[in-house]
Amino acid sequence: MEENGTQSEVIRIEDLHKIYFLGNQQVNALDGVSLSIKKNDYIAIMGPSGSGKSTMMNILGCLDTPTSGKYILGGTDVSQMEDSELADVRNRQIGFVFQSFNLLPRYSALENVALPLIYCGTPERERIDLGTKALEVVGLSDRMDHKPNELSGGQRQRVAIARAIINNPTIILADEPTGNLDTKTSIEIMNIFEKIWRSGNTIIIVTHEEDISRFARRIVRLRDGKIESDTQNPNPTLAQ
Repeated sequence: MEENGTQSEVIRIEDLHKIYFLGNQQVNALDGVSLSIKKNDYIAIMGPSGSGKSTMMNILGCLDTPTSGKYILGGTDVSQMEDSELADVRNRQIGFVFQSFNLLPRYSALENVALPLIYCGTPERERIDLGTKALEVVGLSDRMDHKPNELSGGQRQRVAIARAIINNPTIILADEPTGNLDTKTSIEIMNIFEKIWRSGNTIIIVTHEEDISRFARRIVRLRDGKIESDTQNPNPTLAQ
């Protein structure tokens, strides 16, 4: 995948603020953040506890709205949308990967992967075909009928990644995707993200792990609700 050349903007946030109140105390979780993300960017968002990275992830993922400022996703201002509108945007444009996998225990790997398509009204035959292809991408075509408790942690995360890509979303948003995994398995998971990125997807990973951030091509560091630095990674860790 070309890392240079003209790229179209998929995300733009402008002067984003998010204010919480804890009793009488005002917390500026995000304090005037502006950021542009291009198609096929591969970004790691980093920062210490309390830096604002979880708040930013929730807003980028349309799980929360900012107090003020703009969030333009795919050309549409989603910053003040109602919950029902945000849910539709999430399902069509954002693929989520969580630290805790968030799989349904009674569903097979294939059923978990195909779940987002049910909300889109996709016919069952098409759901099965697309779910099978997504599991092939992450190397789990031989575990399609297994339930989560029959899979290792790394395999469960592969299922979660397959579920995230099944709708061909605008962005893949991963929150500490290797947080529950050992080092070897973490590298395997990051190699899958590399493969997906090279196929043309835009990937945003929220992590506190320096070794995981090094897989990204761009690293954004937050501190006290502000962007402390936004730099290109000149020597990314490459897939094995």
